[in-house]
Amino acid sequence: MRDLDEKLHDIYAEVLRRNPGEQEFHQAVREVLSSLGPVVAKHPEYADAAVIRRLCEPERQVIFRVPWVDDAGQVQLNRGFRVQFNSALGPFKGGLRFHPSVYLGIVKFLGFEQIFKNALTGMPIGGGKGGSDFDPKGRTDAEVMRFCQSFMTELCRHIGEYVDVPAGDIGVGRREIGYLFGQYKRLTNRYESGVLTGKGLAWGGSQVRQEATGYGAVFFVNEMLKARGETYDGKRVVVSGSGNVAIYAIEKVHQLGGTVVACSDSDGYVVDEKGIDIELLKEIKDVRRGRVRDYAEARGSSVDHVVGGTIWDVPCDIALPSATQNELNGADALTLVKNGCRVVGEGANMPTTPDAIKVFDDAGVGFAPGKAANAGGVATSALEMQQNASRDSWSFEHTEERLEEIMRSIHDRCAETAEEYGTPGNYIAGANIAGFIRVADAMLALGII
Repeated sequence: MRDLDEKLHDIYAEVLRRNPGEQEFHQAVREVLSSLGPVVAKHPEYADAAVIRRLCEPERQVIFRVPWVDDAGQVQLNRGFRVQFNSALGPFKGGLRFHPSVYLGIVKFLGFEQIFKNALTGMPIGGGKGGSDFDPKGRTDAEVMRFCQSFMTELCRHIGEYVDVPAGDIGVGRREIGYLFGQYKRLTNRYESGVLTGKGLAWGGSQVRQEATGYGAVFFVNEMLKARGETYDGKRVVVSGSGNVAIYAIEKVHQLGGTVVACSDSDGYVVDEKGIDIELLKEIKDVRRGRVRDYAEARGSSVDHVVGGTIWDVPCDIALPSATQNELNGADALTLVKNGCRVVGEGANMPTTPDAIKVFDDAGVGFAPGKAANAGGVATSALEMQQNASRDSWSFEHTEERLEEIMRSIHDRCAETAEEYGTPGNYIAGANIAGFIRVADAMLALGII
């Protein structure tokens, strides 16, 4: 605990004791606590009211079984989760993840991160997260529908537009949101558009929501580059992943003048020196539901598909880890630094391990943590909630402009807070402290609840 202020040792020890085996949650809590020493010194009222201790304990944790029938008529069983972490700023808000790796510790880490991410947006939304160990990959639409209907049959009693507003995440796109919303509507007999975000445009969705997390990460890094007197022009960029976040990060980098030369999935990565063909990648992933190896085959001999190794072996100026948690480790970070990488922006939630972050810090690499850099998705979800509440619909251009304004504001808030608390240029400290103070002040105002 050498990096923790002495006043926070007992809190972290309590987190470890009360949440055994939940390594990702422990990592997320420690990362935030490591920034809060100067805050508790300046604001003893937070300690007096046990704000940090209360922040580390979810308001509510729901675990439930999800039985469903596959196409062969066999009964399948999965486990569902919803962790409602903190509602001091507004209704719980956070995505649903459908992936075999999902367990309580993953959901709690994501929900804890969501508290501060949502606070940084400046929008009136609290933090929560949910999901299931169900794997939609390889399942038919009918199987996904039956699973989603069973999942929502239990979840519906815990959510609502003034209570908890889920969205998508890994394994949950518009198809899944559609099935979930349809079942919610069927069970409640209400067309409550604001209960879920990430909906289709024809039935209450927002323009730019699909693009928002990827676009937002690129906008945040663009502000970092501006602070250094640079732009994306001529920059060589590597983006891990090839899902929704990665695809739209690639698209926006190209629009801003950079060249993304590599992306990946769980089977390996592709290197395309001419720049990833974004339209082809969209067709492969969204239409064919294919893999990056299919992209390489379609693109031709000029593209390499690499199995084994790591995408972080590819030299770049900017790295955007956009796949999953803890995908970029200390060895990867050393390779990136050696090959000239100067800026890293997290498009995913906590994709960079603590030892990798230390490597970047020691090398002077600009580092944007996910709770700030990938806040574009939830910010646009809040804009979707706003449109649903007013029965309104905004243009793509207007919504993208709002997103860019929000990401610029988050960047400036992080930079200014880091400066105020004696760590100029440290976006991790800035994000953690700025997000924490906004939530902590709200908790103090609401009393001990």
